[in-house]
Amino acid sequence: MLTNQTFAFIGAGAMAEAIIGGLIRKELVQPDQISVTNHSDKDKLLRLEKEYGIRSFQLKKTEVINASVIILAMKPKHAEDAIHSIRHKVSNEQIVVSVMAGISTMYMENLFAIHPPVIRAMPNTSAKVGASATAICLGSYASSTDGRIAEALFRSIGTVTELAEEKMDAVTGIAGSGPAYLYYMVEAMEHAGRQAGLREDEAKELIIQTFFGAALRLQHTEKTSKELYKEIMSPAGTTEAAFDVLEQHQVQEHFTAAIMRAIERSKELGNTTATPFK
Repeated sequence: MLTNQTFAFIGAGAMAEAIIGGLIRKELVQPDQISVTNHSDKDKLLRLEKEYGIRSFQLKKTEVINASVIILAMKPKHAEDAIHSIRHKVSNEQIVVSVMAGISTMYMENLFAIHPPVIRAMPNTSAKVGASATAICLGSYASSTDGRIAEALFRSIGTVTELAEEKMDAVTGIAGSGPAYLYYMVEAMEHAGRQAGLREDEAKELIIQTFFGAALRLQHTEKTSKELYKEIMSPAGTTEAAFDVLEQHQVQEHFTAAIMRAIERSKELGNTTATPFK
């Protein structure tokens, strides 16, 4: 599916590098099938060239972007100006894939001079270890074949779920930002471990395996998350004592509110006036 494709990354941040690394580590493409550019960080481009064997290019000096798949990986606030800088360098035979939070396919389609197939994706930073939970949605001009190419692209860094576009902001708040919530919980558990006398390495090993085991348990059972934590609680036991404190402080309600705020912010990003990408 990907062996006959070439890829141009516009933006060279963490997510772009995660995808590049996934494609090459899994030998889905050869390094010479990938090119990358960014705003102004030439040192980053040189490092990517050296580490992955890919090519970099300068957008201002490029008349036509020679790639079958163009990945927009810049910050959302730069979306409008970035697309304007390439709108005449793209044909409707090329697939445009965006990993920018909050930017709709319709918004992007309207910025191009023609109507290339546009696909919106929301991966997360677990892409760095090939374990992203990525959602994709197809724009008005994207075919099922285009969708299969995008799916193969993101399977290089984890799982892929195709959804309707109206659900993408929810994906951003839950899965896109999700790893950060879990790291925050890990930090709290580390603090508790230190207070209770555990060394940092001891606490970290126990916490990581606890999260890993809980994730596997969820993956391999039909029980709900509530049923799973209830089965750990015994009357007047340690887990119940912990939950008494969590419920006293309405942790679940506040956590839900925090996620809803992230979802709202994703929607706001789609409505924010873009700033220049030169």
